[in-house]
Amino acid sequence: MEAVIAVVALLFVLFVVLGAYATVKVVGAAKRRVDETITHARRTVEDHTLRAKSFAQPGAVGELAQLRLKLRTSMRATQDALHAGVGEDESLKESLGLFERLSAHGHELDAELRRLESEPDRTTLAGRLPDLRERTERIVEAADSLRWAVRDRARRFADDDLDTLSAQIDVETGALRHWQTTESMGTGSTGSGSTAGGAGPSTTGSSATGSSTGSAKAESAAAGPAPDRPTSPPPPWPEAPASDAAETSEQTWPDSPQRQRAEEPTRPAINPPGPRQTYPWQKKPRPESTT
Repeated sequence: MEAVIAVVALLFVLFVVLGAYATVKVVGAAKRRVDETITHARRTVEDHTLRAKSFAQPGAVGELAQLRLKLRTSMRATQDALHAGVGEDESLKESLGLFERLSAHGHELDAELRRLESEPDRTTLAGRLPDLRERTERIVEAADSLRWAVRDRARRFADDDLDTLSAQIDVETGALRHWQTTESMGTGSTGSGSTAGGAGPSTTGSSATGSSTGSAKAESAAAGPAPDRPTSPPPPWPEAPASDAAETSEQTWPDSPQRQRAEEPTRPAINPPGPRQTYPWQKKPRPESTT
């Protein structure tokens, strides 16, 4: 009894631990999903805000918004391209490491541009714009170069794969249409043979025919006229054996249905009753009364 209680308690503790672990995992996954949703929503709001500032506020503030929007768009596109390609191409891990280092400089520049948006001194802000513009261009150019290199590499792999596949399909197509190759080879050999031996056999055949005709005429002239054959009638055919003659003398036509029915014995419409089987446990049948 104590062993059963211990086993039940152990199973209960195991179920509680598994339930707690599953709850933690589900809560963590839900939290990560909520964080991703919030981050995406915040990013979308910031992009729309920067786009609105770049059009609505002219001057240094509008240019800062344009620089931030350009930087964020380029870095996000490069990040997506690298994360999409690293699962298929292991050699992109080094490129991903380089992008992470570049991303650190991009985040630093983006934070600086965000701080300068609330700078009250417009003169100082205008003086720093050329340096900020140059830094943004360098980071964006590096990110674009890395992104296009990844895309060109993926396209080149796709082109090589397509070329190999096309060559294999051509080979398979030729193997499926093997009769065309056989017919072309047979046609070429027949044409060459007829061209090479067309004149010789015809001349030889005509000469052979002439010689055979002349020899036949000479033999018939030497033998003289053919003797007259006797006109006696041909011998009769042998008679058939006796058994075959007897069989052929009988009627071979099939019997009519009326004759077949006449030869068959008549059967009663209802079979007569047979003796009934009796069992020991049955009572003896009573005789029928005639009175």
